Amino acid sequence: MNNTYKSAGVDKEEGYRTVDKIKSAVAETHNKNVLNNLGSFGAFYEIGGYKNPVLVSGTDGVGTKLKVALDSQNYDSIGVDCFAMCANDILCHGAKPLFFLDYLACGKLDSNIAAEIVLGMVNACKDNQCALIGGETAEMPGMYQPGDYDVAGFCVGIVEKDQIIDGSKIKKGDTIIALPSSGFHSNGFSLVRKIFPDFNEEFEGKPLYETLLEPTRLYFQPIHRILKEVDVHGIAHITGGGLIENVPRIIPNGLSAEIKTSRIKIPSVMLELEKRGNIDRMEMFGTFNMGVGMVVVVDESEAAKVLEILEDAYEIGAITENTEKINLV
Repeated sequence: MNNTYKSAGVDKEEGYRTVDKIKSAVAETHNKNVLNNLGSFGAFYEIGGYKNPVLVSGTDGVGTKLKVALDSQNYDSIGVDCFAMCANDILCHGAKPLFFLDYLACGKLDSNIAAEIVLGMVNACKDNQCALIGGETAEMPGMYQPGDYDVAGFCVGIVEKDQIIDGSKIKKGDTIIALPSSGFHSNGFSLVRKIFPDFNEEFEGKPLYETLLEPTRLYFQPIHRILKEVDVHGIAHITGGGLIENVPRIIPNGLSAEIKTSRIKIPSVMLELEKRGNIDRMEMFGTFNMGVGMVVVVDESEAAKVLEILEDAYEIGAITENTEKINLV
């Protein structure tokens, strides 16, 4: 018998079937700026209508949250997570997402699973008015076990140079506002899986994996609603490292984000994790978002307007003078 690529563990036909299952859905994310279709060596995106455009890019993956999805055989939210982790990052600079590319690696490709993951990305891209213009599916037997998948993405956005948000406008007296998360998002799952080893256990009337797999919230629409009406001084995406590590990234030297932890609305699943794992509260705040997915800093006089525009947002603190860039009280 002659050796073939298929006998080595790579099924090209399954790859073709994956493309067939996603092609029309991916095309629905395209707009007039996308100049070619899936299948080219590179994807073309035309930029127009900007005076002094700056491209803002971000890349990220889903991490070990994938393990929950694979073990429970629920794949639809993972694509949303992959897109959200990239797109929410570039939002912190006031950018509008333009296009997204994905990378999917596995031990043995199942076109149904791959298509389900990518269709999640498609839905997230539509929510963000962003084009999914390309990607790569890599079947790598020997590197990954059959049934294993890894997912990563890359997002490019655009912002006018004079409208870039970088935290430099933040000043003493500014108000810190929280936008709620939808749960753990895609961070801290190595600890989550250690404390919650049984994803099928019942939690609040449903299997725990349903709560754990709640997709990362997309903040494009709420953030751009307030950007139209408010001079936003700083935005922080609360990912790995929680508030403790992410908020200081936007705080100028000599200032501090003083956050009142008693005001934070911590999800019940995080309180259960803390209790069951006997985890210190500061360890929780340094690992998980604790219910705060995005932080927005505005002038004190504009805080009420933000809270009026975003009904679920709420105030959690203020900017003070201090050598420590964050102070949880």
